[in-house]
Amino acid sequence: MSARAALSVTELSRRIHDTLEETFPEVWVEGELSDPRPYPSGHTYFKLKDAESQISAVIFRGDAAAIRFKLEHGLQVLARGRVTTYMKRGEYQFIVNAMEPKEVGALQLAFEQLKKKLQAEGLFDDTRKRAIPAYPASVGIVTSSAGAAVRDLLSVLTRRWPSLRIRFIPVPVQGDGAAARIAEAIEAFNEHCPDTEVLLVGRGGGSLEDLWAFNEEVLARAIAASNIPVVSCVGHETDFTIADFVADLRAPTPSAAAELVTPDRAALADTLGHLDERMGGVMWGALRSAKDALAGAARSPWLRDPRRIVTDRIQRVDELTMRLLSGAKVAAVAAARRLETLSPEAAMRRVIERAQQDLRRCLAQLDALSPLRVLERGYAIAFKEDGKAVLRSIISVKPGDALKVRLRDGILGVSVSDVSEVSANLTVKSESSNK
Repeated sequence: MSARAALSVTELSRRIHDTLEETFPEVWVEGELSDPRPYPSGHTYFKLKDAESQISAVIFRGDAAAIRFKLEHGLQVLARGRVTTYMKRGEYQFIVNAMEPKEVGALQLAFEQLKKKLQAEGLFDDTRKRAIPAYPASVGIVTSSAGAAVRDLLSVLTRRWPSLRIRFIPVPVQGDGAAARIAEAIEAFNEHCPDTEVLLVGRGGGSLEDLWAFNEEVLARAIAASNIPVVSCVGHETDFTIADFVADLRAPTPSAAAELVTPDRAALADTLGHLDERMGGVMWGALRSAKDALAGAARSPWLRDPRRIVTDRIQRVDELTMRLLSGAKVAAVAAARRLETLSPEAAMRRVIERAQQDLRRCLAQLDALSPLRVLERGYAIAFKEDGKAVLRSIISVKPGDALKVRLRDGILGVSVSDVSEVSANLTVKSESSNK
């Protein structure tokens, strides 16, 4: 048998390998991503296919880390890479170094994928979100020290609530590693400043790429794990970030966030004024009721004679009423003036307590001046037997007349035994003693 020129398997494989790499140094391939298999090494193996063919492909760890979205089965993609062979198995494959989704942008796809994932975990549920305190004493800010956002936040916060204590941790808000730095700042507030009552986390506006740090999973989970309520304030009016969905409250801009977390001092003063007016009305009503009750007692048929005393006391009640209302008004004005240094709850509580003390003191005075107190001091009132006419003189009485005498705790039926004009006590005897 004559000798023939032949190639070894390795030589043939090498020629095929070289030919493929020279012919396809770098190409874009459109296809459906099938059966992605990530390995612990960070490499991901998969297939690209269409209706008639498929090719094995791999993207190595360094290039895979640059892809924002998750490689999912069935996704239509555009992949860039080179064709080569795996000589040990005699297979050719596509080495991918870049990839993007075909129908939507890579960032938009990554956004939708993460949004779907976190929503399924319940991180967007309203039930897990906490209320923002109405009158915070301490606020934390997480944003860049160089942007307009921090200036807007500080300007609005100090104008609306000057007594507010503000803490600030500057962080980068875009670029590689920005999301992790923002997350670390949130964790630092929770660990080292747990008395902070609300966190403002955000930045000014920008493109989707500029705002991408607020769409990363590491930041979303830091917001969800925070024990301090978080307000997301990324400067974009219409679009939402992942941070907006996870945060306890979303504000469209940093300035709007500052207004949402602080009360308006002027509006609070107006509210205090309205409460003062209402309190005055309540006190006036109580005093008027007490005055009406006293006037009713003075009109009683049993107390017609002492009415002159009651009249004097009513005038005294009027004086006390005016003094009470005037004192309450002065107290309310003084409380309003101290509003900048006192908390609203403390100011309101002091005004109400002072008014209640004045009201109790006035009612005690009214009670002390009641005509019924005269009877309690040992005096008595004499009436005709019919109980209607009060006796003012001995002229209308003769021996043998039956009378009624009103004491502190009851009424006596008596009979007149003698009538004398001397300034001595009348001598009376009860009807029962005559029998």
